[in-house]
Amino acid sequence: MTAVPSKDMSYAEYLRLDEVLGAQVPHSEHHDELLFIIIHQSKELWLKQILFEVDYAIDQLHRGHFTLVHKALSRVSRIQSVMTLSWDILTTLTPADYMKFRHHFGTASGFQSWQFRMMEYRLGIKNPAFLKNYEDGSDERRQLEAALEKPSLWDEANEALGRAGFDVSSEEAIQASWLDVYRNTEANLELYGLAEKLVDLDDALAAWRHKHVLTVERVIGFKRGTGGSAGAEYLKSTLSKRAFPALWNLRTDI
Repeated sequence: MTAVPSKDMSYAEYLRLDEVLGAQVPHSEHHDELLFIIIHQSKELWLKQILFEVDYAIDQLHRGHFTLVHKALSRVSRIQSVMTLSWDILTTLTPADYMKFRHHFGTASGFQSWQFRMMEYRLGIKNPAFLKNYEDGSDERRQLEAALEKPSLWDEANEALGRAGFDVSSEEAIQASWLDVYRNTEANLELYGLAEKLVDLDDALAAWRHKHVLTVERVIGFKRGTGGSAGAEYLKSTLSKRAFPALWNLRTDI
């Protein structure tokens, strides 16, 4: 429900700053824990905006509005850059500082971020194995299950490819069709621009993962992560993940 605006609404009221600024509650007396909380809360806020933009882009792509898709995805890639740069702030947290409050997390882990998993699902990285990290029947689990069933950004991109007359009957056909787009860019400018924008997102996501690995190694080395995750070793295994692998594979054949 949209709130009814008030003529005398203040800046703090409009942004609901009492709630936002009251959400940072350290569980220890250590100076550096506030930074850790703010970094991760800000990432969740940016993920919320990314999901909002990706959903919009999927809808506009379904309608064939390529310009609006480009605008939304350009915004996403810029948000991704901000999120990646934020790891640099966290590197001011030394290993000695971090270990003073790490035990206060309990089983909490960034591995449990349902919004990050939702982002992967909405882009097209649909691995149902991650559902086990969310309680059966929980709101997070239901939303992720729904995302697995809905068309992703990659699904809609291939639908657009098919509407333009290209063969999308199989994964091999899809990759061959995108290769045709790249070999005839002037005749397929909208699809070509879309494909490059999708690669921008994948590139930015890979950069985010790489910086995440470096930050974790710098702060905790190769310890296991909180919540039982494998820490840096698990994060390294994700570096080769791509939401749009066909758009990367075709580059060898151009």
